[in-house]
Amino acid sequence: MDSFSETDLEDKILDAIKSMGFEKPTPIQAKAIPHLLASDRDMIASAQTGTGKTAAFGLPSIQLTNIEDKSTQTLVLCPTRELCLQITKDITNYSKNIKGLSTVAVYGGASIEPQMKALKRGAQIVVATPGRAKDLIRRKKLLLGNVVRVVLDEADEMLSMGFKEDLDAILSETQKKKQTLLFSATMSKEILTITKKYMQDPIEISAARVNQGADNVKHFYYMVQAKDRYELLKRIADINPNIYGIVFCRTRRETKEIANKLMQDSYNADALHGDLSQAQRDEVMGRFRKRQLQILVATDVAARGLDVNDLTHIINFNLPDDSEIYIHRSGRTGRAGKSGISIAIVHTRETRKIKEIEKKSGIVFSKASVPSGKDICTKQLYALIDKIEKVKVDEIQIEPFLPTIYEKLDWLSREELIKHFVSAEFNRFLSYYKYSRDINVSENQKGESGKRGEKRRREDKGKASHSRLFINVGSKNNLNPARLIGLINEGLDSGDADIGKIDIMKTFSFFEIEDASEAQLIKALKGQTFEGVSLVIEPSKEKPASGSFSKGKSSKRRDHSKKKEGRWGDKNRRHENRGRRNRKS
Repeated sequence: MDSFSETDLEDKILDAIKSMGFEKPTPIQAKAIPHLLASDRDMIASAQTGTGKTAAFGLPSIQLTNIEDKSTQTLVLCPTRELCLQITKDITNYSKNIKGLSTVAVYGGASIEPQMKALKRGAQIVVATPGRAKDLIRRKKLLLGNVVRVVLDEADEMLSMGFKEDLDAILSETQKKKQTLLFSATMSKEILTITKKYMQDPIEISAARVNQGADNVKHFYYMVQAKDRYELLKRIADINPNIYGIVFCRTRRETKEIANKLMQDSYNADALHGDLSQAQRDEVMGRFRKRQLQILVATDVAARGLDVNDLTHIINFNLPDDSEIYIHRSGRTGRAGKSGISIAIVHTRETRKIKEIEKKSGIVFSKASVPSGKDICTKQLYALIDKIEKVKVDEIQIEPFLPTIYEKLDWLSREELIKHFVSAEFNRFLSYYKYSRDINVSENQKGESGKRGEKRRREDKGKASHSRLFINVGSKNNLNPARLIGLINEGLDSGDADIGKIDIMKTFSFFEIEDASEAQLIKALKGQTFEGVSLVIEPSKEKPASGSFSKGKSSKRRDHSKKKEGRWGDKNRRHENRGRRNRKS
């Protein structure tokens, strides 16, 4: 398909997308749009981020909207506030020539009042995060009785963030006869499970083979000791002077640390993570899109909704636990027929993960040697010479200064002048890499191992400091660990927070969360509701001892099997009584 005009879209929509510079549909758009305009059959669409999924479901949704009916007809559910705002912006731009059509974004982490007012004015298309959608449904502000189309965008991420039960509750409010569309960059077993529950005889389309990396992306892995990861990252950046890429980290804490180190070492870098305000995110992403930043350090969740073309490198500072996440990350480079490079930084115990990714995706990794100081200096020197050779000279502007310049440099010969000029730009590389060591590790070489290595890792994990919080809902309110994690992630607009021990009681609960997220979470959940209960969340009187905590998993450092006895008994009863008073009020 060579033109959008072949899709049977209305002229007003065609004019809008043409004015935005879009002429030829992407593969996923060419397959999805004709189907959605002509059929009400459910659809599963597999496509990498950046392939035009929003237009694939957004353009048909606009055309099929009954403008005279102000009720909600299309509901788009997505995992994060960032993606929610991006989808809303795109659909609004696509429909700018359609008078009377309203698209409204509803998401957590922001005041609910303006969103309720916007819904009251009428919104035929609603883009929502699951937690906020459920809250608005309970308040009877988001009415789904007339919804004929539900889009589940990035459904795999919604499941990983603990929104499965929220999705169940939301979809139960829609009419049985509706069209359900699922768009996802990955197709995991969990996704296949929900397609059986939510969809009937869906058609499956794909812009590329499922679970396979792009053919024009080369995959490399470097093997180093864990302590040398950052040193390797710098060498990768230095051996690629024109790098324009994303470094993926596992946690927000690591993201901030790596980005700060890069900036302190004079690299053109910044971070994108869940602790940033919306304005800060927009500013960072704007600079990155304009290529004012060469390196963006980000978490997977924060990078959702960030579509950037021409990326040269994707660097996995840590390999993700799920091989499909690696495929998703690597798919951000090598777009539009261009080549790209995806790099994994690994240690000796992660060769199994490399083989697992290769087996599941058909990707073939090549082991690369860490660039030596001599290699980097050579590459940087030649890059500098190329830059000097190709620099544009403004004769008019520079002419007045030349006599003085000639006079000051007259004592230098041609060879000496070149040496001085190159050294002025190049000395820092020569100095830094003069005594650089070989940090390569062979696959049969053991890194930190045995009792001493394990002890060091335990000590490192033990440094994490957590707060214990009380929340006035429990199992009686249908709260379980997965839903609590989803509630926390929605409040923080991120899935990166370190969550420790979770204790679900009958009418209240306790959970542990990293100190850095405590104040933000309390503020975000203030005034929110859960299953009809106005939430009260506050610090517990006694903080747990610092120890080894993992996200959403129980800590074994303390026995809570007798939660209502001993030192916790009085505290739990006080909080339970407070929870009862809140419900009565």
